[in-house]
Amino acid sequence: MVSDKELEAVEQIVNGVITDESLAEGDVLINCLHEIQNHFHNFVPLEAAEKVAEILKVPESSVYEVLTFYTMFSVEKRGKYVIRVCNSLPCHVTGGKEIIETLKKELGCDFSQTSKDGLFTLEETGCLGLCGVSPVIMINEEFYGNLTHDKVLDIINNIREEERG
Repeated sequence: MVSDKELEAVEQIVNGVITDESLAEGDVLINCLHEIQNHFHNFVPLEAAEKVAEILKVPESSVYEVLTFYTMFSVEKRGKYVIRVCNSLPCHVTGGKEIIETLKKELGCDFSQTSKDGLFTLEETGCLGLCGVSPVIMINEEFYGNLTHDKVLDIINNIREEERG
């Protein structure tokens, strides 16, 4: 459940996006949802989506349509770090299967699941457009290429160490 204070924050976010004159009208909804997802740490609560629809005066179904169409959005709570694993053919033939197995074992979760520590959510995605450095993963907004089992473990362990302080 989203608190009244959080819904006020959603309203402030939406109003801030609405006043951005550099955005085309069609970009307002997507930008609102991006900002709200950042605010809630990688997901958009349904109550927040309803508030967006109310403020923008669009049907809730239009907001849900965007939330469920684009893979970068989620209405389910996710970890602080969303790991997107490329499952395209170039990544597969250059060792992608080993990378997937390493991630699943190290995180203790499967695709569309979050690690027990709540830090990582593992997601499968299509081509990330970096075939020249495959296999590739994307963690939040950062890309990692030319991956090996050991490189993946180093990346995950570095993030965990940063989180411990």
